Amino acid sequence: MARVFWFRRDLRLQDNVALNHAISGAITDGDKLVTGIYPINKISFQKLLPIRQASLVESLSALDRSMDGNLVRRYGNVAKEIVDVASATGVATVHATRSFDPDGIAEQNEVGLALKKINVFLQLDDSYYAVAPGSVTKDDGLPYRVYTPFYNNWVKFGWESPVKLKKDFSWSKSVPSVELPKISGDLPFKIRAGEDYATKTFNSFKKRALNEYHDIRNRADLSGTSNLSHALAHGEIHPRTLLAQLEPFDSDSDGVTVFRKEIAWREFYADVLWHNPHTTSDYCDQRYALMRYDTGPSAEKKLSAWKTGNTGYPMVDAGMRQLTQTGWMHNRVRMIVASFLVKDLHLEWQLGAKWFEDNLTDFDPASNAHGWQWTAGCGTDASPYFRIFNPVLQGLKFDPNGDYVRKYVPELAHLPNSQVHEPWDHSEGYAAGYSKRIVDHSQERDESLARLAEIKGQ
Repeated sequence: MARVFWFRRDLRLQDNVALNHAISGAITDGDKLVTGIYPINKISFQKLLPIRQASLVESLSALDRSMDGNLVRRYGNVAKEIVDVASATGVATVHATRSFDPDGIAEQNEVGLALKKINVFLQLDDSYYAVAPGSVTKDDGLPYRVYTPFYNNWVKFGWESPVKLKKDFSWSKSVPSVELPKISGDLPFKIRAGEDYATKTFNSFKKRALNEYHDIRNRADLSGTSNLSHALAHGEIHPRTLLAQLEPFDSDSDGVTVFRKEIAWREFYADVLWHNPHTTSDYCDQRYALMRYDTGPSAEKKLSAWKTGNTGYPMVDAGMRQLTQTGWMHNRVRMIVASFLVKDLHLEWQLGAKWFEDNLTDFDPASNAHGWQWTAGCGTDASPYFRIFNPVLQGLKFDPNGDYVRKYVPELAHLPNSQVHEPWDHSEGYAAGYSKRIVDHSQERDESLARLAEIKGQ
């Protein structure tokens, strides 16, 4: 009997444990046929901005090419589409990778119940992580709330070796497929995606920056990061694959160690969300829900300036424009703009997290929510709230020559070197129409600390 494989956030063929289980089942049953399906959730897709829509469509197009055009694409209600395909193919089992985030869990539960009604079993295997959330615990069985001990135990726990795609099977496309939906707007850039592209990107990173990763990863003006976040978010490469390819490198290499730790941060946040599913939109530390945040027309105006990159702070504005222009933002700059929103504009972190969710092609529910809560000071093992990033000093440190700012803020392109970070100090600073500062950082820093004092002890 054939099998159906439901692609989710695992849009690849290699190192796909759940897919291999589907293939093994098809081989054992004798048919050796697997139907690969990706049902796009119509309601969710229509809510996405064009940049997120294009990101998914390009990833699916790349997957379809790797399957020689045999991906069954559906568009509608996920459970209904999977049930339709399972019924049409006459299978007894649908295979998929297990999700551990709240929306993914709800989706797989809905699909499982719908399939059960037609006597089809949903088999869930593996995860999107090197170590599945919930696997690494303290000696007393409780989850970790602090990253460093989690990391140490995560390394000791270990992970499986990558698996190659099984052979001796064929893709079946005996059921109809629909065209991928049209994007609702034009994009100023091309999204590059897919398993092959992810592999090439990682190979390039290993040669280009891995050994120096610890020194240059925070520099916004340099190509010092892996550029794999989109691929990881869509499952075009598995973190297991990345970790395995680090092994031939010098174990004492600081770059390799720091890169491994960055992978572990992603796994830590997934573990935290698994144990605390409410924290996609709620505070880890409930004391911060009691803090005074600004609301009303003035707050809305500031939020709009932040979203569009018109705050008058060059490093913040460059980051926000990079986001809307490319669907991505440098990780260090994400911290800078997050700190500015929460601690300079006094707006709740959820507003920023939602904007990131709408615009990031590498959106990951756990990393997004807990990355924001880390900067906002309300997360687990968070940066202390009183650590308030100075956007000017951050720019001078991580974009010392101003190249990053000039790239995304053309109104400041006429200013040389580090002058771009303080246009108010130069007579020609506003000559090209750059925005004046919407707040005074030093004053807002004091205001944030005053608001923090109000909730201490609660």
